[in-house]
This record gives sequence, C-alpha cells and structure tokens, in this order.
Amino acid sequence: MAVATLFPGLALAAEAHELPGAAMSLWWALPFAGLLLSIATGPLLFHHVWEHHYGKISALWAALVVVPLALAFGMPAATEAVLHTLLTEYMSFIILLFALFTISGGILVVGNIHGTPAVNAGLLLVGAILASVIGTTGASMILIRPLIRANDNRPFNAHVVIFFIFLVSNIGGSLTPLGDPPLFVGFLRGVDFFWTTANLYQETLFVGGVVLAVFLAIDIILHRREGGAPQIKDPTPDTKVRIRGLPNIPLLAGVIGAILLSATWKPALSFSVLGVSLELQNIVRDAIILALAFLSLAVSRKSHREANGFNWGPISEVAKLFAGIFICIVPVIAILRAGHDGALAPLVALVTSPAGAPNDFAYFWLTGALSSFLDNAPTYLVFFELAGGDPQHLMTEAATTLVAISAGAVFMGANTYIGNAPNFMVYAIARHHGVRMPGFFGYMAWSGLVLIPTFLIAGFLFFG
Repeated sequence: MAVATLFPGLALAAEAHELPGAAMSLWWALPFAGLLLSIATGPLLFHHVWEHHYGKISALWAALVVVPLALAFGMPAATEAVLHTLLTEYMSFIILLFALFTISGGILVVGNIHGTPAVNAGLLLVGAILASVIGTTGASMILIRPLIRANDNRPFNAHVVIFFIFLVSNIGGSLTPLGDPPLFVGFLRGVDFFWTTANLYQETLFVGGVVLAVFLAIDIILHRREGGAPQIKDPTPDTKVRIRGLPNIPLLAGVIGAILLSATWKPALSFSVLGVSLELQNIVRDAIILALAFLSLAVSRKSHREANGFNWGPISEVAKLFAGIFICIVPVIAILRAGHDGALAPLVALVTSPAGAPNDFAYFWLTGALSSFLDNAPTYLVFFELAGGDPQHLMTEAATTLVAISAGAVFMGANTYIGNAPNFMVYAIARHHGVRMPGFFGYMAWSGLVLIPTFLIAGFLFFG
C-alpha cells in the first residue's frame, strides 16, 4: 500500500535506472522532512533520547527512503541513486569537515587580552576572515574560548558570544567553499572554487559590516554602563597571547591546496564503483585531505587538544546525521529536477516570476528562512536543484540567483541556534564557561532585532 501510494506508475519505473521525478508524489519527501524536523526538535524536546540515539533515528529515516525506492523502482535504480549521492557528494563533504575539525582542534590560543569594544570587534573581524579560510567550524572552535576569556570579567558578555555566532559561525564563511558546508556542496556540484569569492564579496562586506557596526555600538554602550558598576575580579588576568600547535597551520594550507588541485587538474580519468563514476582528481583530493587530518593527530600534542576541549562527539554527530540527510534528499532532488512537471511545482512557481524568470528576492528569503530552522547545507541543495541544478548556467546567466541562494543559506543560518552546525557548539561552550546565554527564543529576539532588518535591506539592495 505504501509503495502504491508513493508511486502509482510502478510498471514504468521497473525498466528505468534513474528516478522519474515527474511521476513521484510528495510522500517521497516525508522522510527528508521528518529527519530535518527531528534534528530541529530533538535536542530541545527530548534531549537525552536524542543524545544517545540520534544515529539510529537518522538511519531509520534513511531506511524509509532506501527500502521504498528499491521496492518501487527496483534494486539497480535505488542502489545507483543512493550510492551516487554517498560516493560523489557525502564522502567528500564529510572528509573535508573531518579534516578541518581535526586540524583546527590541534591549534591552541593561550594567554588573555582585555575585552574592550575595540578588541572584541577586532577578534570578530579576524574570526570572520578566518571563517572563509578554515571554515566556520574551525574558526569558531579556535577563537570562542579566547573571546570568552577576554570578557569573563564583564557582567554583560552574552552579546559578545551572540555576535560571534552571527559573524564567525555564519556570515564570515560565505567567500569560499571551505567556509560553510552549503558552499562546499555547491563546489561538489560543479561551482568553481573562487566563484563565491568573486560574486559574494559585496553582499558579505555589506551584511558583515553592518552587523559588526551594530555590535560595536552595543558593546560601547554596555562597556560604559559597566564602568559605574562594581568591578568583577578577572578570573583570567591578561597575559601574553601565544599560538600553540603551529605545525597544524601548514596542514590547513595543504587542505586548501588539495581542493584547488582538484579544481584545476582534470586528467579525464575515472573509476567505476558499483556503477558510480568517480573522477581521479576527486579521489586524490579526498585522499590528501584525509592524510593531512591523520598527520595532524600525529604531530599535535595531546595537551593542546585537551585544553581546547577537543572530542569526537560533534564530528560523529555531523557524520551520522548528514549521511541520513544525503540519502533522504535523493527523491526530493528527483522531484525538483522535474520542475513544473513535478509535485513541487508550486514551490517552483513561488520562486519564478510570471514571465518565467527566477525571482532572486524569493530565492534569498526562502533559502534563508528554511536555513534558519533546518540545516543550511541540504536547504542550499534543494534550492540549487530548484534553480535548475546546472552549475555552468547558474554561474553565468543565472549568477544572481546562485548568489541569492548562497547568501540566504550562509547568512540566515545565524537566525537560530540550529541553523548551522557551529552555532549550538559555541552556545554549549559559552554556557559551560559560565556565560549566561539566552535561550532559543531569546537568541531569536537578538537575531530578529539585528539580522532580519539587515537582511531586508540587503535583499532589496542586491536582489530586489
């Protein structure tokens, strides 16, 4: 009954080795929506169950895709569709995150500086720049503890961490595929490495500049108010700042070099694995990145990682959840590729003008709105496919549309704690260090007052 409901034309599908998105109903999107809803609500509504069983929950939703696909379209089509996603996109995606997480975890910033408004703004600026080089996760993990230490004697310091999430954990990662997972997904789909740098820098400078200016104004006001309050003894007195774990820095450069190599070296050689074609340059890239990650474990001092609070929990959670996400999104992408002939035709109409041209303003806000509550990488992928899924077309004739999708996914991941992976990690670290962080809706009040007006202005200015 389930198979018949999901796909009424089984006779046609039996011979096809690709998924016929035009004939698939919206029921196929249910596991994808269920998994994303589980990710959004699990840590909040059933924290202990989620903490111990999120991998099983992800696997269950994935099974609700794989088994019906095999029954509806046959094992060859189901195997090819799922393996193609896992081998050509998921593996490269998680290898990069694993490497950036591992290598940055071996870099330790010791010492302390005084958290004045100018110093804090400087740290946020440096972190935002680093985010596009070593990723929002790497930059967040390296700099959040020094930022907390610099402000741990201030009675008002939660806003510093909130703006850190805005700028370092999200907005700053918009200039390269290394910066934020959505952009790396685009790179894996064929978007040139430096395309984002050349096409998103204006939007990034505007949004980042406005948010940083707002932070500086708020921090100056609160810093002056603190001047008349009883002084709190600094638990971490100012000392000279030093960077430990320096051998990891050239390893980060090696990761960047490996990605640039795969973008420029095209030997036109490929290997077939269970019917899935894997290009040589991508295999070499992933092998180099993986080797650099393990080399970091060998050359880094254990004490540095312990001081950073490094553990495998966060990357393990990301790996398990994204495996489920990449599988569950397979039928959704097939439906999106059908365009106006598919079950998601109303969504296609929503981001298309009456004349048939893409509505960039709608792409920016719809991508951003979903990225605020769902993970921004799969959200980017959904709208990337909705815009046609052809990287050459999206980088040229439809460049403003791809900019709108990229900006919406990266920028608006900052709207909630669950919009981007580093957000909740930074929140947890800050609370562990005694910062009185606002709750889920309290944080959204900050983002609503600061980010939403900024995004409205940016939307009209660049995409209106």
